[in-house]
Amino acid sequence: MVLGALLLVSLLPIGLYHRQVLKLSQQKLADTERVQQTEVTRSLAEEVQLFESNLHQQLISQRQILALTGLIEDVDDPVRAPQVTRLLENFVASNPNILYLTAVGKKAKGTGAGDFRADQDPFVSRALQRAFTTTLQSLKFRSDPLALGPENRPAFVMAVPLEVGDRYTGMLAAVVSLDWVLRRLRETSVRGRVVYVVDRGGHIVAHPDTHNFVPGADVSSSFRVVAQVKDLPRELRATETMRFTMQESGRPVEMIGTYSTFPEINWAVIAQRSLEKAREDAGVKELNTQALEFVFVLTFAALALGYLLAVGISTPIRALAESTRAISRGEFHQRTPVRGAAEISELAETFNMMAGDIEEYIERLKQAAEENRELFIGSIRMLAAAIDEKDPYTRGHSGRVAKYSLTIGRQLGLTAEELDRLRIAALLHDVGQDRRGRPRPEEARLAHPGRIRADEAAPFQGRQHHASGRPAQGDAARHRAPSRARGWRRLPLRAAGRPDPDHGADHRCGRHARCHHHQPALPVGHGDGLRANPHPAAHRHQVRPDRRGCPRGSYP
Repeated sequence: MVLGALLLVSLLPIGLYHRQVLKLSQQKLADTERVQQTEVTRSLAEEVQLFESNLHQQLISQRQILALTGLIEDVDDPVRAPQVTRLLENFVASNPNILYLTAVGKKAKGTGAGDFRADQDPFVSRALQRAFTTTLQSLKFRSDPLALGPENRPAFVMAVPLEVGDRYTGMLAAVVSLDWVLRRLRETSVRGRVVYVVDRGGHIVAHPDTHNFVPGADVSSSFRVVAQVKDLPRELRATETMRFTMQESGRPVEMIGTYSTFPEINWAVIAQRSLEKAREDAGVKELNTQALEFVFVLTFAALALGYLLAVGISTPIRALAESTRAISRGEFHQRTPVRGAAEISELAETFNMMAGDIEEYIERLKQAAEENRELFIGSIRMLAAAIDEKDPYTRGHSGRVAKYSLTIGRQLGLTAEELDRLRIAALLHDVGQDRRGRPRPEEARLAHPGRIRADEAAPFQGRQHHASGRPAQGDAARHRAPSRARGWRRLPLRAAGRPDPDHGADHRCGRHARCHHHQPALPVGHGDGLRANPHPAAHRHQVRPDRRGCPRGSYP
């Protein structure tokens, strides 16, 4: 857990920082791409506008040459046709962007020059017819985009009216090639960026990919940026960057595009690029790769360093936990090694001090309990000795009974606790002295001179000292050890025997053994009238020692 926490603390800021830097980089990348696209579209728009303006001025100059030579009024005259053709050929030869140039009169007849055969291309023929109709109204004409030949070369038709004063005399028209524009578009369409020209109707004028984007094709439904250009007012000059999504190979691709319009021609230059290509061009992919490599190296270093730190932190903590468990098991001598960080060392030192205090306190409690127990046993021995000293025949009898009982108990495999209870019961088995100092009937019988007559035996029937001693012995049986310390039980005197079914009570050990030690294990007992089975274990271990410990010899 410590290692995981250290790893999380070390790598999380790096991950968040990388994410924030990547986000800022992408925003910066979008801004940079917008600036570049704006510069490209504006520059190309100006170039295309200048190209169209220069071409128009060249047609105006050619018209002035026809006027100065007096050919403007009779361009369709067969006699002057060679001169007009020579002028047109010179113009085409001096301008490589002019594929075909023609001059026609009021009857739409005339001559032309150039390598391109306009009459063989139906689209060019129709464009020239529309140009003638437009120039009849003394208007300048520029056709829609045209695709020439199998290569789909972009071109258009431009025409100006031939006039003498206010009188219309014909038309000067040229088929203009946009190869130069196509070349410039291909130069700027690099690294995933595509630059192309459309008219305000959404039709392709020139596109680097002439195979898939034929001039004159309507692409307003395919590109959102083209649709935006189509919806703008024709007189508006504008440059704008926008982000949109387009389908590419069946998947959506996020794009960024910029358009620049020039109302003089009603065309617009558009540059668009996918953000993915822009990131690759800007080196974002390489940046991510380098960042991931750096993160991996840093992760490995953090794991190694975190493992070492975790071991240094967790080892003292585990040792402290092990010491705590040992003390909970009663091993109060256990101590924790004092090492590690300052806080852990201080905690271990404090724990060791606490363990030492607990161990010292427990030892004092054990010593006090042992002293109290010895005092209790000594009191019992003194009481038994005092009883035995009352008669010379019973002197030392209780001690001998206790000795024989313990010997028998050890042979029987009794536990230490059971042997302790047996010794106490043996010492107390003859407690029956009347505490008021008067001899009991049994003592009188023992001291009676001579044989006892039948009339004198009634008061002595049965051995009754066990009954008369119940009050005195009961005091000893209720003896208690000092208040128990934490985790230590009192020294009990209650017998571990079973409840007596005849008496309905669990007798105290000393009292129970003392009350029945004279009753033999016979089918019919005497005294309390107990049978063989109900005799307590302490009684069964005292019957023979009691008889063996009786004094030998003649009574007085």
